[in-house]
Amino acid sequence: MHDLKISVITVCYNAQSTIEQSILSVISQDYDNIEYIIIDGASSDNTVPIIKKHEKDVQRFISEPDKGIYDAMNKGIALAQGDVIGILNADDFFAGNHVLNDIANAFANNHAEIVYGDLDYIKPGGSIIRKWRTGQYKKGMFNRGWMPPHPTFYCKKTLFEKFGNYSLEFGTAADYELMLRFMHLKQASVYYLQKVLVKMSVGGVSNKNIINRINALLFDLKAMYHNKIIFPPIALLFKPLRKLRQFF
Repeated sequence: MHDLKISVITVCYNAQSTIEQSILSVISQDYDNIEYIIIDGASSDNTVPIIKKHEKDVQRFISEPDKGIYDAMNKGIALAQGDVIGILNADDFFAGNHVLNDIANAFANNHAEIVYGDLDYIKPGGSIIRKWRTGQYKKGMFNRGWMPPHPTFYCKKTLFEKFGNYSLEFGTAADYELMLRFMHLKQASVYYLQKVLVKMSVGGVSNKNIINRINALLFDLKAMYHNKIIFPPIALLFKPLRKLRQFF
């Protein structure tokens, strides 16, 4: 038994096509001190029956209406009793069975408050279309548009207790704002785990159309100003440009 308890939170809504792959990737981990929490937004498809197939491996499950994905994440955080908390979305899955073991060792061996790693974007069939390789974080990198992949972001529960949860006022940038707050503004100790931790299916709410994309950029800018980025318009310009290297 490992001493460090890791709470993995999956939030979902009408995710019948992907939720089982996410669940299986959690329950097949070779790490033995996991608390698995699923927060469903009152799905109307087959999502809930699929979750209930695996209820013996899920410690906490709620299905009820919510105010969106980040409200659901906050519900999961409120329930979590682990030392470390991470989010695995319903269309994401762990890259292998040893991921949580690696994350636990990274926390234990590096006295870190935050651990993050790399991510692959995949399309149906499993082929990789983008590789997000972040590199080691250094103070000030957020000023140049840098950010880690949120699905690989694991942090001590105490950070939520000290600095707050996901703020709904930042819309689709709530995950970016939280990482910016914890790492850049509050300067929590960080460790980069140089390996692919999560595979993410292509798509996402903020990328569905040009209006959503513009709104996402405005939320990013608001998060930057709120968390004292030095030149937010410049960081906003660099942020999407950094994604280009992920395709090569």
